[in-house]
Amino acid sequence: MSPPTPRLRRGLLVRTAVLAALLCALTSPPAAAAAADDDAGPAADWTARPAGGTGPDSRPYVYLEGTPGTALQDRLAVTNPGRSRLTVRLRGAGRAGAWIRFAADTVSVPARTRAEVPLALTVPPDAVPGDASGEVVAVDGGVEVRVPVRVRIGGPTLAAITVEDVEVSGGTIRYALVNRGNAVLEPRLAVRADGLFGTLLDRPERPLPLELAPGRRVERTEPWPDAPALDAVTVRLRVTASGGARDEAEASATYLPVAPAVGGGLLVLGVLAALGSGAYRRRRTRPGTQEPQEPQEPPDPLETDDDRPPTTETRPLVKAGPLVKAGAES
Repeated sequence: MSPPTPRLRRGLLVRTAVLAALLCALTSPPAAAAAADDDAGPAADWTARPAGGTGPDSRPYVYLEGTPGTALQDRLAVTNPGRSRLTVRLRGAGRAGAWIRFAADTVSVPARTRAEVPLALTVPPDAVPGDASGEVVAVDGGVEVRVPVRVRIGGPTLAAITVEDVEVSGGTIRYALVNRGNAVLEPRLAVRADGLFGTLLDRPERPLPLELAPGRRVERTEPWPDAPALDAVTVRLRVTASGGARDEAEASATYLPVAPAVGGGLLVLGVLAALGSGAYRRRRTRPGTQEPQEPQEPPDPLETDDDRPPTTETRPLVKAGPLVKAGAES
């Protein structure tokens, strides 16, 4: 049998490389998935859920309703399907979670057994009517299970919202929204900007992609890509929400081109100087005032008599001789 030609050898090498790449592609995904599982931490092989009268129920979270000062009752079921005893520590988290007290903060659950733990949630007497949320956190070693808690506090509902700290900088409008009431709000925003020669921006009211819980403050920005290059503008924001919540705020800004700023400043100074000079001249020639007379120059000694103005002689006459009395000679 003749040895393979160089061309045949190259073909065999290419086929071998392709097969190796396919094998790597087929075997690498499980390894990557295993690495992702390791990064996510160990998964819980036990459960913690709200419990009804006959064990865990279908509720996705603990839901309670009451008025301020009321103590509300519920139960938590911890199920251990494993072959060894399970020890779980319980605590509350969040606003409503801080109001929870458990019958036991540490629960020991035997293998293949379920334990139900009573819990009591006391609504503070000064709690504001509305919605409150929190969590029940169950921890076993490095494994953690969280059960959401929702509480509806009875009483009159107040919907109130404010828009604050409005600023205009270049092509960006910055502002803050604050929920001043006791109800969860989904705000809507309208934006308007007016310049010296008319309206520059008029965006109708639209819903914002956020849910504002009672007492929550959110800072947001509104883009304005076509802001003017030279103008003095006033930006007005109007925010509304269900329940009659409404507020408005505004801010002003002056837009000036960067390049001609120095020339414009010199022009303004020149105009001011001209106006000031004109005002000074008007003040000097105000009606009812006399113009100051300029001092007269002394006569020039080189002037001739012909050039001088005529004068009046004021010297006394000289006597011609003695007075002769009539009839002195006979």
